[in-house]
Amino acid sequence: MNVAAIIAEYNPFHKGHQYHIKRTKEITGCSHLLVVMSGYYTQRGEPAIFSQQALGQEQLGKQL
Repeated sequence: MNVAAIIAEYNPFHKGHQYHIKRTKEITGCSHLLVVMSGYYTQRGEPAIFSQQALGQEQLGKQL
């Protein structure tokens, strides 16, 4: 098992973020990818547009 990790703020998630994930998988050849994201507030201290649950559920449903 080969695991890669990304620390990110996908708020909101867009095609550039999808490309970032795809390239990480291609470059590392990982079998699993872990993405650590911020919570209800962004890294800049602003409220997140979407909740943690909404972002997670959206991304789990996509083929990345």
